[in-house]
Amino acid sequence: MPTPQSVALYTLGCKLNFSETSAIGRQFEEKGFAKVPFEAGADLYVINTCSVTDHADRKCRKVVQQALKHNPDAFVAIVGCYAQLKPQEIATIPGVSAVLGASEKFQLVDILADFKKPAPGQPGAVHASPISEATEFVAAHSFGDRTRTFLKVQDGCDYSCSFCTIPLARGGSRSGSVASVVVRAEELAATGVQEIVLTGVNLGDFGLQGPERERLEDFTQLVQALDEVTGIRRFRISSCEPNLLTDGVLETVAASARFMPHFHIPLQSGSDKILGLMRRRYRRALYAGRVARIKELMPHACIGVDVIVGFPGETDADFLDTYNFLNELPISYLHVFPYSERPDTLAPTLPGRVPDRVRHERTTQLRSLSEKKKRFFYEQHLGLETEVLFEDDVTDGRMEGFTPNYIRVAVKYDPLLIGERKTLRLTAVTPQGLMEAEEIGIFV
Repeated sequence: MPTPQSVALYTLGCKLNFSETSAIGRQFEEKGFAKVPFEAGADLYVINTCSVTDHADRKCRKVVQQALKHNPDAFVAIVGCYAQLKPQEIATIPGVSAVLGASEKFQLVDILADFKKPAPGQPGAVHASPISEATEFVAAHSFGDRTRTFLKVQDGCDYSCSFCTIPLARGGSRSGSVASVVVRAEELAATGVQEIVLTGVNLGDFGLQGPERERLEDFTQLVQALDEVTGIRRFRISSCEPNLLTDGVLETVAASARFMPHFHIPLQSGSDKILGLMRRRYRRALYAGRVARIKELMPHACIGVDVIVGFPGETDADFLDTYNFLNELPISYLHVFPYSERPDTLAPTLPGRVPDRVRHERTTQLRSLSEKKKRFFYEQHLGLETEVLFEDDVTDGRMEGFTPNYIRVAVKYDPLLIGERKTLRLTAVTPQGLMEAEEIGIFV
């Protein structure tokens, strides 16, 4: 095919994937490509896939089909976690021109320099080396508007949770240096970004660097260094394992004017038995201790929790343990996932498979608990005067922003508010679960 002139990108999965898709998009733009909307009929489509979400194969196929509807002659390249795990399988999807693994995705422009499509009926080209070769850390950040960006500071994972394919898809834990992250944050500040969300696969494991993955620094040092970057108004920590969320990190955030009192801490189960079967590196007592320490230092902190229900061996009593544990904790919201079998993991071989119907019922119960927790958390802040950073997110004449502790505030649309911080008084919680507010202050 002629050398393509336009590229469209699509992301499945997590915030880390979004940051990497943005980085790949910038590589194309530096080579002279025009980045266009998905529906514009691009010459080249790059689809960044996920292995964590359900039905990875079906979702990948559907996006490929939609891309080819917009341009039947397009060159379609697949990257991401699913591409590393199942490259040969993906290559046989009709319309896929190339598949690139974890070590190759950031070299896509160079590897596929001629963008030659396979002959009709032939599978796409596969460029996927063994995951053991994915030892280089490649920095990335998302960039959509000037308000918030997701900054990748860590990749891969050395943990071996029995339900997870991420180590197989992304390789071992590795990071940039504290100094390199600080430089990137300062560069983002110069573009007008006001909020940076630190992202990674196992963020708290930050510090393994170089080909030998030596532990040269740690996450506490990173947080302390970024706290000195004056050009960024807000930093958030996207997600951190409870056993890696140290007092050093918590005390830095508590004393900081830049790090927001908002934590997302995966739990996965409130049953010590299930945590053991999951091969998690903590038990519920440690988790409860971390939550208590956060609330001691930052009473208004927002705490989000990841939970998996229906894991093999989870009895009604085990689930009740989880429900009661979460109900008693001073947390703010839950992200609840029904357990889903993943090939090449230990969990599907464990006895005690939980029926799909039961998984669904338990998911519904915990999501209902999440709504109650969130509303209670919001109601505790009624009457509070706080700063809201507004985003370019407008629906039905209303725009939204977030307080430092991640309360979502909705007000009447005003174009002057986009990307601005304003002090408001929180007044009411809507039936939709948003906070309403009234003006009391000036722009800050």
